Amino acid sequence: MSILRTGFLLLVLTALFVLVGYALAGQTGILIALAISIATHLWSYWSSDSLVLALHGAIEVDERQAPQYYQIVRQLSAKAGIPMPRVCVLNNPQPNAFATGRDPRHAAVCATTGLLEMLTPEELTGVLGHELTHVLNRDTLTMAMAATLAGAISMLANFSLFFGSRRDERAPLSPWVGLLVALAAPFAAMLVQMAISRSREYEADEGGAKLSGHPLWLASALRKLEMARLQIPNPSAEANPATAHMFIVNPLSGRGLDNLFLTHPSTENRIARLEEIARRMGEPTSDEHPSGRQGGAMPGMAGDIDSPQRGPWG
Repeated sequence: MSILRTGFLLLVLTALFVLVGYALAGQTGILIALAISIATHLWSYWSSDSLVLALHGAIEVDERQAPQYYQIVRQLSAKAGIPMPRVCVLNNPQPNAFATGRDPRHAAVCATTGLLEMLTPEELTGVLGHELTHVLNRDTLTMAMAATLAGAISMLANFSLFFGSRRDERAPLSPWVGLLVALAAPFAAMLVQMAISRSREYEADEGGAKLSGHPLWLASALRKLEMARLQIPNPSAEANPATAHMFIVNPLSGRGLDNLFLTHPSTENRIARLEEIARRMGEPTSDEHPSGRQGGAMPGMAGDIDSPQRGPWG
């Protein structure tokens, strides 16, 4: 049902795009909108991973540079049955993370330096389990396509607003109706994008909790991340707000119009769901959170991670 719901929402975005084209230039506008929509989907499919990493200035690291981080990704990937993704780091003090790529064979996970420095190994495992669930479910492609389509709708709507007086004479709608469509379509696209993102975040929380085997590890990490994001800015996300939905928690400060509607569910609700999952799994939930150790093995996972040599992030 979740996959069907997401597919339906993507179809709604495509329909909105076609509607704006129809309002702008009738049947000609529909053909133009469909052509742009197809090109947008293809471009998102092939280029989403490299584009997002480049926008945020992320760099790829190996096991020597980030031993603990790399080992956790490798172990969780094996447990999930997916290829080892590229492991990247974003030099940013705000603790946050995202995943990108069109499929598990072309994926990358990226953690900020703030995340790697702030979280315990257990909490980091919970976060990376969440991100690898996005990869496993191909959410990275879905959310990249949603973001690109929503951006294209806004672009086409702005074109309609600025050049409305030169609209195609075959356009079937009056200028006022066309203006209304141009104003409403980006707002509707934003709501659909929010719905897709929120649905996928809840699914990734549950999948990540099961992958790590300890839902409270992720719950504890989310508490820290939510408090930190309100105090520590994320300059690359502020410069590229269209990618904000890809992070595990909203990276934006909330001071601009771009943040009027958030693409993430309430962190409080996410934690409550994780605590409920923990109860179903028989894990104690009475304020028992990760121990705060900064290294060493993490019990509860198949093939515990041995204490690695200390590096810049582990």
